[in-house]
Amino acid sequence: MIETILNDYGKKKTPCLFIISFDKSDFYIKPLNEIDSDVLFEIEKSPSSHHKPISYSFTPPSYKEYKKAFDQVIENIKKGNTYLFNLTFPSKFETTQDLKTIYQISDAKFKLYFKDKFICFSPERFVNIKDNKIYTYPMKGTIDAKIKDAKQKILSNQKEMAEHVMVVDLLRNDLNMVSKKVKVEKFRYIDKIKAGERELLQVSSKISGELEDGWQKRLGSIISTLLPAGSITGTPKKETTRLIKEIESYDRGFFSGVFGVFDGESLDSAVMIRFIEKKDNKLYYKSGGGITIDSDVKSEYNELQEKVYVPIF
Repeated sequence: MIETILNDYGKKKTPCLFIISFDKSDFYIKPLNEIDSDVLFEIEKSPSSHHKPISYSFTPPSYKEYKKAFDQVIENIKKGNTYLFNLTFPSKFETTQDLKTIYQISDAKFKLYFKDKFICFSPERFVNIKDNKIYTYPMKGTIDAKIKDAKQKILSNQKEMAEHVMVVDLLRNDLNMVSKKVKVEKFRYIDKIKAGERELLQVSSKISGELEDGWQKRLGSIISTLLPAGSITGTPKKETTRLIKEIESYDRGFFSGVFGVFDGESLDSAVMIRFIEKKDNKLYYKSGGGITIDSDVKSEYNELQEKVYVPIF
């Protein structure tokens, strides 16, 4: 269904917005001139005016609950079922602000507000297609910018290097399924991102491939083939995706899915991370990180919590 709808819009060069859940079971795809008034988005936005940080609190999953899932991941890594596994959990999130207000004052490259059901303020691009070239920018490896020699420490960390290499290799293989002459143009460069009142250094790479003239006609096929996004699943993707549903104790829903805009000629899109969802009138912030054989359970548990923030400019 997703593939058919987007292929049709691509053939007609109809500008549209698409929002697709992690497992592709739910989606919202509409021409730009028919988008509902309670759906708001910004793509590659410029920094907004300064806002005061909002007050909030959160309750992560218990360490016992997290460790149980973490141990299952390590067991499957040892069995060879997965080599990199993105383990995520929801944390209870409390604030006096509503979702629309948080959307309006948050600062990120990619923002989405959907019908008072969820928001995301993502720093991570999924794919960008322009002038018959497709690009993806996997992000793996985060460190607080205030740490002494932070850049050197994150780039020299062997666990972070191994995790990043596996994601780059996975996404390079993904692009090979939809394009030709795939190459890694930039490997492990540093981006700075806002994390509430903190600033983080994020390690990214740039991968590209070449598309044929008229690729728009298979817009849906390209997107569907690449889903779910490799950076928030793991490798090998198919088996790791199956294990995610088995090991994680909740339904990801739209979290870690993708959203994007096709303008009739080119496309830009984001992975839906940094994500707050409303369910039964309560808020949940979904977050996590990549697990490898060298991962430390306490460090990964702390990383899950460090990724719970609202980026305010």
